[in-house]
Amino acid sequence: MRILFENDHAGSRRYGMSHRIYQFAEAFIARGHEVMIVGASYSHVRRINPETHGFYTRERIDGIEYRWLRTPRYRGNGVGRVIHMLTYRLLLWLYAGKIAREFHPDVVICAGVETFDIYGCVRIAKKVKARLIYEVRDLWPLTPIMLGDYSPKHPFIQMMQKAENYAYRHADAVVSLLPDAHEHMIEHGLGSKPFYFIPNGVVAADWQITDPGEEGLKRHVQDVHLDILRNAHKEGKVVIGYVGTLNLANDIDILIHGFGRLKRDDTILVLVGSGMEEGHLKSIIARERYSNIFFLGQQPKQDIPYYLSLIDIAYLGMKRSPLVFTFGMSPNKIYDYMMAGKPIVQAIDAANNIVEIANCGIYAEPDNVEAVRNAIQQLIDMGPEKRRELGENGREYVLSHNTYDVLTDEYLRALSGEPPSREA
Repeated sequence: MRILFENDHAGSRRYGMSHRIYQFAEAFIARGHEVMIVGASYSHVRRINPETHGFYTRERIDGIEYRWLRTPRYRGNGVGRVIHMLTYRLLLWLYAGKIAREFHPDVVICAGVETFDIYGCVRIAKKVKARLIYEVRDLWPLTPIMLGDYSPKHPFIQMMQKAENYAYRHADAVVSLLPDAHEHMIEHGLGSKPFYFIPNGVVAADWQITDPGEEGLKRHVQDVHLDILRNAHKEGKVVIGYVGTLNLANDIDILIHGFGRLKRDDTILVLVGSGMEEGHLKSIIARERYSNIFFLGQQPKQDIPYYLSLIDIAYLGMKRSPLVFTFGMSPNKIYDYMMAGKPIVQAIDAANNIVEIANCGIYAEPDNVEAVRNAIQQLIDMGPEKRRELGENGREYVLSHNTYDVLTDEYLRALSGEPPSREA
């Protein structure tokens, strides 16, 4: 089968992000299929962006054909990002024929973040009579309406809504990371076409620490960070950790306030990541005179298992939304925490409460400082043996349900038109 995977933020091991697309592409190739990935030349989520020559650049990485459409750089979420978004979608539509002729896919997976990608993907699929799969990570335009306070009557929102409806009408099937989104999609044009729930996952081999012991830690954890974490353990302190983007959407301010209100000298909080809100978060710490909080910066993906091996409790949060998370969630971070065998404080109010399903941590009400503080306190009071038990529950769950080996079986069912076997 020749599979075309489209996403403007697509990446690779070298470039970084989007790991889901690259991992599925790698898995498809391992099963004997051919894969092409189409993406934008620039994305803010990549560690490195590819070099391009003209508007259309070919590259081959790890057996995967890539086609990069040249787009302008941008910063933040302003006009520059809108120009980037529209440029990429226009080029995708204009180069649809060229992409179709070069690769002649049997199936096209439209997996862009915003809804406008669908027009170019439909054009590619029609030119070669390919099966079309629409992959949904977040519900647009519902997400900006709920989280960004945009009016449903805003012209740009209405354009997105038309594109979403067009996607459901023209797709042969939908792959969704949101387990409870099926009814929403039916209402917007999906009808009786198949719905496949395929969440995010992990590559189990990436979490086998092959360089254990002190020497391994020294190779994968920066010296200054290793000193902080090692000294905390020597002093019998409990290490609370967060790994990911530092922004207010992930409720990091709530985590900081919750930790600060513990008022304990036997705990530290480490934040592994970077983001536009880092300065603001540091100002909160300075203003409130919180102590024992350390910013460790963004680290390479291959080093994250080593960092997580040195924490005792992991945190995952998201600002409360009146509607968006009622469709469920599938955040990469939670599966990383589970693979690391760490008990989790989950401050996300979602239809699928993963820590309760897997019995691997404690749910805390989002946007509630006291609830987060109490959840952390409860895990501290449990002691190390009970925390290890919860962490092992999470690891066993993700190995059974969320490795790419397991998820690829279901994805190939969607690509070939077989009925879903996985329950949402």
